[in-house]
Amino acid sequence: MRSMSVSHPTTHELLSQKGFRLKEWLIERMLVAAGITSIAIILLIFLFLFKEGVQFFKTASPFDLIGKTVFDPYEERHVFKMMWQAVSVLPKYSLIPLICGSLLVALPATIIAAVFGIGCAIYLSEMASAQLREFLKPTLELLAGIPSVVIGFFMLTLAASFFQGIFHTKFRLNAFVGAVGVAIATFPIIVTLVEDALRAVPRDLRDASYALGATKWQTIWDTVVPTAISGISAAMILGFGRALGETMIVVMATGKAPIVTGNIFSSVRTMTANIAAELGSVAQGSEHYYALFLVGSVLFTMTFVLNLTSEIILTKMRRKLRM
Repeated sequence: MRSMSVSHPTTHELLSQKGFRLKEWLIERMLVAAGITSIAIILLIFLFLFKEGVQFFKTASPFDLIGKTVFDPYEERHVFKMMWQAVSVLPKYSLIPLICGSLLVALPATIIAAVFGIGCAIYLSEMASAQLREFLKPTLELLAGIPSVVIGFFMLTLAASFFQGIFHTKFRLNAFVGAVGVAIATFPIIVTLVEDALRAVPRDLRDASYALGATKWQTIWDTVVPTAISGISAAMILGFGRALGETMIVVMATGKAPIVTGNIFSSVRTMTANIAAELGSVAQGSEHYYALFLVGSVLFTMTFVLNLTSEIILTKMRRKLRM
């Protein structure tokens, strides 16, 4: 019997394999280091914000954050009002008007962006041709690159007067104007995420729906959208988090009135606008300084919880679609 010859790898091949394994090991370690660094940065931001924010309670009570309905650290400036008026000389640090203002802008902005964003995503995913999709999707994603200050300036100079002329509002700058501006900034995020969720729906489900005699619209509304509802929900949550964290648009377009109101056409102040407007001029180490860090801590916690919730929903959706 002839013995079968066994080919052994050459020295060059062994060195190539070792070099490949070394590169693979280095890339893996770099990715692990990047992940650990990202987690460490988030933890350090948490630690820094809460370390400064907790200093507020050394001179103030937790009830000061909820016991009043206005955020006005400069209340002592109003002591020169008319003598017969009852005037408080104590600063007010209630978070209620800031949270109310943030929600009054973020919720309508998310709804507006979701209505147009989901419709646009359905068109791109289910109806547009491949050539048109390749043109429209990058164009829409470019909207995310428009600076917030440009959108804010547009809302301040043109859109505010336009909406006041239509709705005859008392305040030219109000929560609705800010919500429209924030919706423009949030729209590309929702379009991209919803379109990805719709395209992740297996083709077999569409084919099965057509085989049962369903029309294109019936397939979209009764099969594709319900299957991708988790991804759509996650996109709306992420959009809401983006709307809560918007700064320049709300600084320029909402009127910055720190009051509690449910009127969307009233001037409001958001948490981000409050920090941006006051942190640069406040005395470091003062009660007002620590109050602003406390506002930042609340805002960071809210957006972190929203992002974490959306990621959990997306993870469950991916697992469901793989089954």
